[in-house]
Amino acid sequence: MRSLSNQAAFGADAGGAVGAGVSDISQLSINTIRTLSMDGVQKANSGHPGTAMALAPAMYTLWQHDLKYDPADPLWPGRDRFVLSVGHASMLLYSTLFLTGVKDIKHGKVVDRPSLTIDDLKQFRQLNSKTPGHPEYRFTAGVETTTGPLGQGCGNSVGIAIAEKWLAARYNKPGYDLFDYHTYVFCGDGDMMEGVSSEAASTAGHLGLGNLIWLYDSNQISIEGSTDLAFTEDVGKRFEGYHWHVQTIKDVNDLDAVRKALDAARAVKDKPSLIVLHTVIGYGAPHKAGTASAHGEPLGDEEIAGAKKAYHWPSSEPFYVPDGVKEHFQEGLGKRGAAAHAEWKKKFEAYSKEYPEEAKQLTAIFENRLPEGWDKDIPTWDADPKGVASRASSGKVINAVAKNLPWLIGGSADLSPSTKTNLTFEGAGSFQPPKWNGSYAGRNLHFGVREHAMGSICNGIALSGVRPYGSGFLIFSDYMKAPIRLSAIMELPVIYIFTHDSIGVGEDGPTHQPIEQLAQLRATPGILTIRPGDANEVSEAWRTIIPLTEKPAVLVLSRQNLPTLDRKKYAAASGLSKGAYVLASCEGKPDVILMASGSEVALVVDAYEKLTAEGVKARVVSFPSFDLFEEQDDAYKDSVLPSDVKGRVAVEQAAAFGWDRYVGFGGEIIAMNSFGASAPLKDLLTKFGFTPEKVYEAARKQAARK
Repeated sequence: MRSLSNQAAFGADAGGAVGAGVSDISQLSINTIRTLSMDGVQKANSGHPGTAMALAPAMYTLWQHDLKYDPADPLWPGRDRFVLSVGHASMLLYSTLFLTGVKDIKHGKVVDRPSLTIDDLKQFRQLNSKTPGHPEYRFTAGVETTTGPLGQGCGNSVGIAIAEKWLAARYNKPGYDLFDYHTYVFCGDGDMMEGVSSEAASTAGHLGLGNLIWLYDSNQISIEGSTDLAFTEDVGKRFEGYHWHVQTIKDVNDLDAVRKALDAARAVKDKPSLIVLHTVIGYGAPHKAGTASAHGEPLGDEEIAGAKKAYHWPSSEPFYVPDGVKEHFQEGLGKRGAAAHAEWKKKFEAYSKEYPEEAKQLTAIFENRLPEGWDKDIPTWDADPKGVASRASSGKVINAVAKNLPWLIGGSADLSPSTKTNLTFEGAGSFQPPKWNGSYAGRNLHFGVREHAMGSICNGIALSGVRPYGSGFLIFSDYMKAPIRLSAIMELPVIYIFTHDSIGVGEDGPTHQPIEQLAQLRATPGILTIRPGDANEVSEAWRTIIPLTEKPAVLVLSRQNLPTLDRKKYAAASGLSKGAYVLASCEGKPDVILMASGSEVALVVDAYEKLTAEGVKARVVSFPSFDLFEEQDDAYKDSVLPSDVKGRVAVEQAAAFGWDRYVGFGGEIIAMNSFGASAPLKDLLTKFGFTPEKVYEAARKQAARK
């Protein structure tokens, strides 16, 4: 293993100008970030102090000397973005937001009060505080994305960088470089071990995202001890293989070296950059510097006192902020950011006069509004017994929408021919660097076989105001659980399009036949999941999804054809907006209610017609979305599913979990109770009971209940 003894000794006296380019006020500011971080963790008796102590010099250098950022307006569209992928070091960011005077945001508007006060720092990790254990977007102004699950911030940063490239290619004009910002990321050994960061880095290297800079904290410590336990690769060489520009800084306390590396990284226009920072976790702590105990637990009063002594700290008072530190940040970041922001606003005013249509679109993006007429070309579909696969009808709808929603961009994890998500209208193009015969203005993204990164990249795009979608097979949503969940936590309007939604995949077998995925998505708070039953429901699903501004949506689509229902005979598909609706019904109180989603709607319609012909009083409920239905009031719910009707049958080619609340005690659920099998679809439907005869028999039995 690597020896830790020399690292601990290195942190024993950290107060002076240990690196080149460190003035007294610079060192005082760096140590203020360190001490506030230590004190916040100690007061909470919970947290991760060591990384904040180690990275404070890099944080200071980036924010004070390099970041194009106006603390008075953290929503300024032209700002650089900072992502703390090592979200466990949240006190590093909170201390910096406090010291730099970043303003607060309320209801999407900047207000004249600080994002964080000293009292907020004292409430670190406490209930309802603005300083939660890991940074949370929409919760603390100045936090660009929610981080915590390692690697996700790295993935988000690639999406943010893609959005900047796209906005610049589409909207910048000669003399008007409105979008020329960089995205900076602090990441660590844990990020580098997680596969999603590798997927994202590979994507960024292929795309040549020269606006992306990662600063990698190579402290060689994880929770279990030295990273030699599990992680001994040469990260720099790996990133060179990804086509990144790589630099190494031997000592993060050398501020001149940090600044020179940042300058060199920004000078590289055709590659993303990785700066490897060698740091000492818990820098300055007399006994815990360079050890695992500085990572995930408070240092303790004695160790903090020793660290402050090493910093030549002027006070033993917790949360002490020396005179001149906040003013120093205002003289640097504050003045520089205000000037850059004022210049940008002046430029945008002139741009608006010369390019009014483009400016109108940008204003809509900034204000999270839709353009007029975005839905004017959404098709309606004539009745057709043969029908069309919902993936195919969705493909036509997405093209109809995207023509009129210019900032809708997306793609698939190497599956667009199957998911039907390619934008095919003139001018859509592919998002690629010129050397790959594309353009950064292209609207078709090619994520490659990287589902996990696709999800986190889409989150980053959404964080930038551009509307993203990503697509794949429903079974592979398993690879995307973390970013889908984070979409919901951050309330981002990402659109996930999942096809091949059932055992209808047929011969591909159980590895490709989703069973439990629908239940998992429905169980995740804050996500709208829709499984439409025919082409007109697909159109209505898109009409429902696009206006969402604070919620991700999942569209679950079939590979096989679905009959297009005759809407002159059956209820209008607009009922989808309520989640479940009466598709057809007898007069008066029914004896049995048949309900289904997706391809199974045709099955229950078939049973309904047969029951009606026999004089059985029946009702069919199309049930595309549990989530939308649960948003309705009790009166509507009871009008669809009257509480006094006990006879109920639910049919869905997925796990039964969740349907019990709608069929009630004694109702019947025809669903999957096992994994699937490899066989032609017709054989699978017979094997697993999804036949007109099985549904009819269950309905007859339920109709007899009183």
